[in-house]
Amino acid sequence: MTLTILTVNLHKGFGAFNRRFVLHELRDAVRSVSADVVFLQEVMGEHELHAAKVPGWPTAPHYEFLADTLWTDFAYGRNAVYPAGHHGNALLSKFVIVRHQNHDVSVAGLHDVAERRGLLHGVLQLPGGGRELHAICVHLGLRESHRSLQVQGLCRLINGLPDDALVVVAGDFNDWQQHAHEPLRRCAGLQEVFVQAHGSAAKTFPARWPLLRLDRIYVRGASVQRPVVLPRRPWSHLSDHAPLVAEIRL
Repeated sequence: MTLTILTVNLHKGFGAFNRRFVLHELRDAVRSVSADVVFLQEVMGEHELHAAKVPGWPTAPHYEFLADTLWTDFAYGRNAVYPAGHHGNALLSKFVIVRHQNHDVSVAGLHDVAERRGLLHGVLQLPGGGRELHAICVHLGLRESHRSLQVQGLCRLINGLPDDALVVVAGDFNDWQQHAHEPLRRCAGLQEVFVQAHGSAAKTFPARWPLLRLDRIYVRGASVQRPVVLPRRPWSHLSDHAPLVAEIRL
């Protein structure tokens, strides 16, 4: 069975430098990939001020607006909460999401709302009543010390799963020094798709002139992994992060 995986940081629905609300264009771009499972970071759950002032702001949460009729199931993990609303990670799935849980991996004692982080863990029922797929959407912190603790939390989460569990972990790791590869391989048996195919993670940030390798797709239990190269347009104008797509065979 082959699955298409897409991960993208939505930048809260605004283009680079927050100059333009682009969620409607993002929906068209995401739908054009027609991925089986979509991993979203910085997706808005609610924002009362933007809803009142920004033209075209949808009445539904952004993950529901993006799912529309193409992805029948979705899950949302609220991370950053502020007076006007909240944002976090989301999963869109063409398969039934049997259950999901958002694991708080924020660093204790840190009061910066923007640094509230979570691991959204969804369990998907694959077709034919067969195996389950564990999909974990990730958005790690900006500080190296925080990311190290959060990677340890991710390892603990995966090590709590059955040894033969199929696992896909994708999202924005903010790991510009590429320190996460080895710990995730050693402690959780994860392999990064682009590293396996090309020897290094893909450059995804900033989207218009990618220099840093921040976004990743890690897998466990996949026999074949094939990265898919997306055109720069329209993606380079829809977020500050370029998306990643991979086909995996289970």
